[in-house]
Amino acid sequence: MKVYYHLPGLFEFVDLYRAFLPLFRSRREFFYDWCEIGSIYGAPADCLWGGGRAGFGEARAQDAKDLAEEYGVSARLTFSNSLLREEHLSDRKCNALCALFEKGGTVQNGVIVSSDLLIRHLQKNYPGLYLVSSTTKVLTEFSRFEDELSRPEFRFVVPDFRLNKAFDRLNALPEEKKRKVEFLCNECCWFFCPERKQCYENVSRKNLGEDCPDHVCASPKAHRGYRFSDAMKNPGFIGTQDILNVYMPNGFRHFKIEGRSLGSAVVLEFLLYYMTKPEFQLNVREEIYLDSSLDLF
Repeated sequence: MKVYYHLPGLFEFVDLYRAFLPLFRSRREFFYDWCEIGSIYGAPADCLWGGGRAGFGEARAQDAKDLAEEYGVSARLTFSNSLLREEHLSDRKCNALCALFEKGGTVQNGVIVSSDLLIRHLQKNYPGLYLVSSTTKVLTEFSRFEDELSRPEFRFVVPDFRLNKAFDRLNALPEEKKRKVEFLCNECCWFFCPERKQCYENVSRKNLGEDCPDHVCASPKAHRGYRFSDAMKNPGFIGTQDILNVYMPNGFRHFKIEGRSLGSAVVLEFLLYYMTKPEFQLNVREEIYLDSSLDLF
């Protein structure tokens, strides 16, 4: 059985993946043989349909698509704005991106969605794109999550990270539903946050260009920002040993790594931790850092 990672930064970290993807393909002895790249996801800056994080990807859409196609990786557009209205569906930029990523290639591309309005629009106009139910729906009740898994329009469903360890109910899912579950592994948000949905909605409003104040995070460690070391202590964290010893034996194969709003050096640490054998992590770091065209920060 293989595990498939869904990686952040389709538009945000193209330079990093230009260095990493050929290394992953040509030096497989550096990497775990049980893992593959299921997709790379992201969105360009200033996308009305964007959600989850405020988009800042600067790569050309054609460049991002070409890179994914070259290495046979599915590209996903993160269009998880939950507050879309009918008038937003005619946005030229977002429709053009869907049209571009629906075309050609040997691997099907997809869209991460939250709005049912957008789902219907995509099904009607871009049926060649598969759909992923976004974690921005904040599905913390297992019954609602299971209902989402039953929806035929979704190829994958990303639950709220606070369901990651609900093993009694996860393991009882039928196999066809287990195949659709995509766990968010490295969330750093406060496990007990009561305002996660409001936080995502604030991002949706900003992407729509609405004038609204920033959401103030209630986490006691909000001032620290994202730290992988803090994420590892989160009760919902999924590490490599968890994947190998708990999730894989129970039939779960898809795992999402967050990090679109972080720096490329931090994302590299995720690639090292989740995909690279410990004895070769230095080799991969050297290959990446010695690429003179890559500006890691």
